[in-house]
Amino acid sequence: MEPQPPALLSAPRMLTLIGSVLVSLSSGTNYIYSAYAPQLGARLLLSHTQTNVIGLAGNMGVYLTGPAWGRVVDSKGPRIPLISAFACILIGYLGIRHIFDDGAGTVISLVVLIACSFMTGLAGNAGLAVAMNTTAKSFPETSRGTTTGLVLSGFGLSAFFFATIASVAFPGDTSALLLVLGLGTAIPMLLGLVIVRQIPLPRASTTLGIEEGLHGPEEYQSIPSGDAALFIHENDSHTSLLDPTENVHEASSYHVPEPSTVLELVPGRIVSRESSVRRSRSRATSAHDGPNVYGKQLWLSSDFYLVFVIMSLLSGTGIMYINNVGSISQALYAKGNHNYDEVEASRWQAAQVSTLSACNFAGRIIIGLIGDLVRYRLRLPRAYCFCIVSTLFVVSQLSVISVNDVAHLWKATALLGLAYGSLFGITPTIVMDWFGLSHLSENWGYLSLSPLVGGNLFSLMFGRNLDSHASNDDSETHSSLPLIRRGGLPSEHQCFDGRDCYVSSLYVTATACLIALGLSVWAGIRDQRKTAEAKREVIWAAEENINLRATPQQTCNRR
Repeated sequence: MEPQPPALLSAPRMLTLIGSVLVSLSSGTNYIYSAYAPQLGARLLLSHTQTNVIGLAGNMGVYLTGPAWGRVVDSKGPRIPLISAFACILIGYLGIRHIFDDGAGTVISLVVLIACSFMTGLAGNAGLAVAMNTTAKSFPETSRGTTTGLVLSGFGLSAFFFATIASVAFPGDTSALLLVLGLGTAIPMLLGLVIVRQIPLPRASTTLGIEEGLHGPEEYQSIPSGDAALFIHENDSHTSLLDPTENVHEASSYHVPEPSTVLELVPGRIVSRESSVRRSRSRATSAHDGPNVYGKQLWLSSDFYLVFVIMSLLSGTGIMYINNVGSISQALYAKGNHNYDEVEASRWQAAQVSTLSACNFAGRIIIGLIGDLVRYRLRLPRAYCFCIVSTLFVVSQLSVISVNDVAHLWKATALLGLAYGSLFGITPTIVMDWFGLSHLSENWGYLSLSPLVGGNLFSLMFGRNLDSHASNDDSETHSSLPLIRRGGLPSEHQCFDGRDCYVSSLYVTATACLIALGLSVWAGIRDQRKTAEAKREVIWAAEENINLRATPQQTCNRR
C-alpha cells in the first residue's frame, strides 16, 4: 500500500511554506537599493545615470536569469539554485561594501559594482524561483493564489525588513547596511536547503464539475448541484474521468458488442464508435488536465505577448520609481531648504524605502486573496485583477506628479508599493491559469524578461532627465549649494528644483500605465470568452459520453 501524502495543514507542508517565505524574504533585497544608492553615488562621485545603471544591473540579474533558473528548478529541484544564491548574494553585497569603504570612484570600480549588483539580482531570482515553485506544487489550486501571494509578499517585504534592522542597529552607517544585507540574506538560503522541499498533494477528488473542470487533478472539487450534477459519473480512485468505455457491460443478460464493432448512426454519415470514443476522451482529458503550454508553444501564443506587454509597462514604471525614490525625496527635501541636513535627508529617504517595501508586501497578500475571491466567488477569470493593478499604477503616478513636499511623498510611495506588489502577486497565478503548472518556473522565467524592457527604458530616461536638470543648476540660483556640499553631495550631480527635476519622466510612465489599463481590460474579456468556450467543450464532451454509454444499452433493449 502506497504511503498517503501529508494532509493539507500538516506540519511538513507548513514548514515548507515557512521556509519558502524566509527564502523569498532574503531574495528581494534589490528593492533596498534606493536606500544606499545616493550615498554610494556621493562617495564615489557617480552621476544619476551611473547609479541607475548599477541598479538596473541588479534588476537584470533578477529578470534576465529567470528562464535559466526556471528550467533548473523544474528539472533539478531546489538544491542547485539555493547553493548558487548563497554564494552570489554573499559575494555581491560584500563586494559592493568593499568598494564603498575603499571610496575609489574609478572605471574599474564602476564595472565591479555593476557585476556585484548583477550577482545580487541573480541570487534573488534563484531563491524566488525555488520558493514560488515549491509552494505552487505543494498546495491545491483552491488555495494556491493565497499561498503563492504569501511567499511573494516576503519578496516585497525584504527591503523593509533589512533596512529596519540596519537603521536600528547601525543608524546612518551605509557600510553596516551592506554587511547586514550580505550576511542576513545568505544564511536563509542555506536554511532553505534543509526545509524547502515539495510536498505531494493529497489524493484529489475524481469527479469533474463544469465550473472546476478546467484546472487539473490537484483541485479540491465542491459537490456540484443542478445541471452540473448531470455530468458526474461515479467511479473509484482508479477510474478515468468521463471514460465512455466504462460500465458499458452493466448487469444484463444480453451480449453487448465490443466498442470497435459498434457503429453510431448519424444523419448524413456513419461514424465508428471507436473514433468517437477517442475524440471524447481527448477532449475530456484536455479539460481535466488543464493547459500545458511551454517552449515554442509559449512563444507562439498571443496570450503570452499580451501579459508580456502589460508586465513590461507596469513593472518598468515600478522599477523606475523604486530605483529613484531616494533621489526624488532628496530633490523635494532640498528645494528651498537653506538648512539642509544630511541626516534628516537620509531619514526621509529611508522612510520612502520602508513604506514602499511594507506596501509591496501588503499588495502581494491582498491581491492573492482578491484573486481567489474573483475566481471562486464571483466566477470571473483572475485576469480581471490586472485591471485593479493597472488602476493602482495610474493613480500612483498621478499622485507622485502632484506632490511638492517631501512630507507627502509617502502617500504616492504607498500606492506605488501596493500596485507593484499586486502585479507580482497575481501574475504568477495567472500564468498558471493560462499556461499550466507543469512548466511554471520556466514560463514565469520567460515572462520575467518583460521588466527589462520597461525598466531599462524608464530608469535610464529618469536618470538622464535628472542629470540634465542638475547640470543646468548654478550657484546663483541655489543658495543652499554650499550646505548641500557639506552634506557630501557634489553640486554637479544634484538637482535642487524639487518636482521639476523629474516630473516630465512621470508623464511618460503615467501614459504607459493607461495603455496597460486598456490592455488589462482586454485580457479579462479575452480570458472570460476562452473560459466560456472551454466550459462548452466540457459539456459537449460529457453529453457525447452519456450518449455513447446509452447506445449499447438501447441496442440490448431492442433485442
